Amino acid sequence: MTTTPRHALALAAATAVLAAVAVGRADKGRASPHEEVSATVGGKKLTISYGRPYKKGREIFGGLVPWGQVWRTGADEATTLTVDGDVTIGSLKVPKGSYALFTVPGPKEWQLIVNKNPKQWGAFRYDAKDDLGKTTMKVAAAPAPVEQLTISIEPAGKQGTLKIAWDKTVATAAIKP
Repeated sequence: MTTTPRHALALAAATAVLAAVAVGRADKGRASPHEEVSATVGGKKLTISYGRPYKKGREIFGGLVPWGQVWRTGADEATTLTVDGDVTIGSLKVPKGSYALFTVPGPKEWQLIVNKNPKQWGAFRYDAKDDLGKTTMKVAAAPAPVEQLTISIEPAGKQGTLKIAWDKTVATAAIKP
């Protein structure tokens, strides 16, 4: 077959479309959307980046997310926390920097883990030797079921609250400058 300018143009257009579809699939290959939330607490900016899985009718805590085991606290890459100044979360002093956040959910309380390795995939490469430390999170029943994992930073005066809500559960820890 002889390639004419018209065929070459059609081939180039088809290649561009296939490349765009491949890039789109790479961007959309995640089952869960990702979000970044930021807030300023006591003059310090905190930013959390995380994957937001959906409940999809599943039993979440004590089911999909087992009690007493390290959980990535989101989907895909590890959830990250970046602080532009020293803060205290719960009882843990967190210096300026970037960290991975993990949790160990329990029916009555959770442990929040701040890990010094922010660039890791989920909890599969989690290593406790990289932990900055742990602090306790209070657990309460959600006022209504939460379909999609939601992490928020809620400022209140010079302090704030880190809040993780999903399914029937809300876990919180105080944030102080």
